[in-house]
Amino acid sequence: MKLAPVMRALNGRARQLLVHTGQHYNANMSDIFFRQLGMPQPDYNLEVGSDTHARQTAAIMSAIEPVLLETRPDLVLVYGDVNSTVAAALVCSKIGVPVGHVEAGLRSFDRTMPEEINRLLTDQIAELLFTPSQDGDRNLAREGVSAERIRFVGNVMIDTLLRLLEVAVPRASAELPDRYALVTLHRPSNVDDPPTLARIVAALDHVADLVPVLFPIHPRTRKKLAEIGNGCDRLHLMEPLGYLEFLALQKRATVVITDSGGIQEETTYLRVPCLTLRKNTERPITVALGTNRLIGDDFDRLPREVDKIIGGDSAKGQIPPLWDGHAAERIAQVICSL
Repeated sequence: MKLAPVMRALNGRARQLLVHTGQHYNANMSDIFFRQLGMPQPDYNLEVGSDTHARQTAAIMSAIEPVLLETRPDLVLVYGDVNSTVAAALVCSKIGVPVGHVEAGLRSFDRTMPEEINRLLTDQIAELLFTPSQDGDRNLAREGVSAERIRFVGNVMIDTLLRLLEVAVPRASAELPDRYALVTLHRPSNVDDPPTLARIVAALDHVADLVPVLFPIHPRTRKKLAEIGNGCDRLHLMEPLGYLEFLALQKRATVVITDSGGIQEETTYLRVPCLTLRKNTERPITVALGTNRLIGDDFDRLPREVDKIIGGDSAKGQIPPLWDGHAAERIAQVICSL
């Protein structure tokens, strides 16, 4: 969702090569996104698959180095905060290839999150830092990053949302209930610890007393639910969805319950109430300006917050600056000007 609009904006201005590391490889978590976003097939697929953080990062570094040595690009763009991001940036720094980081400067200030380490390291390595919100600029300045490396361009996720929203909305089933809660869970802190996952499932069971709960299940989460004996009898469990199908469900949801960073942004733009099952967020603008509330690990609070939202007590929110559908064009202009 982040890469597609930038590739589109650079079409005809620069030769582009697309490297898919294979960090996300499930057909419903990867292939369908290429099709729905209108992206070309990757020029290189490293097919690294799943593993521990250390092994996966090392595998990506080993696999991408010969690609970079062969192609010698003028610039490598990396996106977000996954292991692929920091792995590619580290290899580039060793062989002298400039890096641009799309979605730079975001901070949760929680170093127990692997993604926070990826963000911190990538932003120290990259020559160009494209920030989605102004808190990102301030974070980078505090960390000693020079102003000439920072470009506030807006949120490329919203570029994709705006381009495809009209296509996505008709994909919502006519059989959907008038009101429902939409749930996503995948973060290790929530799904890997059996007692924590059991508490979340119990809280969602109480939410189901108020509204139907639709739960597209990440493969990681499905595995962990099986280990605790499921307990989701009253929840509507679904297979992972493509981008368009999930966007349609978000648009019509009464409330979204998630631990995903990108969904906090999408719900803010869509003005849909969002309850985030985390103690912190690297996207504080979604709380300060948007529709997001942090629940932390007080899962008993979850049904109470849903009840408030049903009763009309929710943050109305506003759209943050430069979340206007033109972030990728601004990135392309910066790259071509250099």
